[in-house]
Amino acid sequence: MTSSSQHLIRIGIVGYGNLGRGVELAVAKTADMQLAGIWTRRAPAQVQPQLATSTVHPLAELDTHGDAMDVLILCGGSKDDLPQQSPTLAARFNIVDSFDNHGRIPEHFAAVDAAARAAGTSALISAGWDPGLFSLQRVMGEALLPDGATYTFWGKGLSQGHSDAIRHVPGVAAGVQYTIPSDEAIAAVRSGARPELATRQKHRRECWVVLEQGADADAVRHAITTMPGYFADYDTSVHFISAEELARDHATMPHGGFVIRSGNTTPGHVQVSEFSLKLASNPEFTASVLVAFARAVHRMHRGGHRGALTVLDVPPGLLSPRSAAELRKDLL
Repeated sequence: MTSSSQHLIRIGIVGYGNLGRGVELAVAKTADMQLAGIWTRRAPAQVQPQLATSTVHPLAELDTHGDAMDVLILCGGSKDDLPQQSPTLAARFNIVDSFDNHGRIPEHFAAVDAAARAAGTSALISAGWDPGLFSLQRVMGEALLPDGATYTFWGKGLSQGHSDAIRHVPGVAAGVQYTIPSDEAIAAVRSGARPELATRQKHRRECWVVLEQGADADAVRHAITTMPGYFADYDTSVHFISAEELARDHATMPHGGFVIRSGNTTPGHVQVSEFSLKLASNPEFTASVLVAFARAVHRMHRGGHRGALTVLDVPPGLLSPRSAAELRKDLL
């Protein structure tokens, strides 16, 4: 796990879906990193990496390659994969994950922290853009404008975590979910009016589902729309389509959103701070965030950090491959 300050940061990928493929490409764009390998539950011969230099290994053999990597980036889903994988792998490796079920972050952190502290590793959870970059903006907004209110809007875009949750519903062969924000709610927030908005007033969720042969459509719709933590608190529509329609109309993965803080510094002065993202590829951008935070995890581990952490615990300069002196000169 330790390494000299000279060598490239060695990154391992666990899971090779859309996010894993994005991490593979992101690592290739960084001059201070190299890919140690891809580990998958599938048969390696069935996995075709995008780059000729990438190697694929069975997940069961991960421990035999432990000395060949500095940080593992976990690219599984938040519903079933990461709650089990993150604590298990944090007991053996430095890790970064993208756990995105906001309501369960405290318990996920506790489980990963216990494993990482016992093993002497560093484990960053819930990296990405939300949770992740948007989390940072929420903290900044509250700190800078204490007399105010913060609003987060997502979309319109395809949510990886919610799409993964749909695909785990019995009877679903494939599917995607789009989060769609309310234009009226966004306009009210940008005005500085500080409206009180219920969850259903801010977003709706739209699901496009391919059923398994013989599946009960009504049962699938009910399982999706009542799923706690994902769909139960939203107006959710479920559309059933063919596999061909899914491939034709829903192959791209755009996303984005806004974090808006409106507040008063004095009664007559309304201040509005906004951070926004417009993403052509949700998984590729999320992967780029994970890779940057993997750099920070490697540096913090070498500096003595042990246990779990989040994006809120990382000094921003550690995300950059540049030195502190270069950052002060060029970007401060």
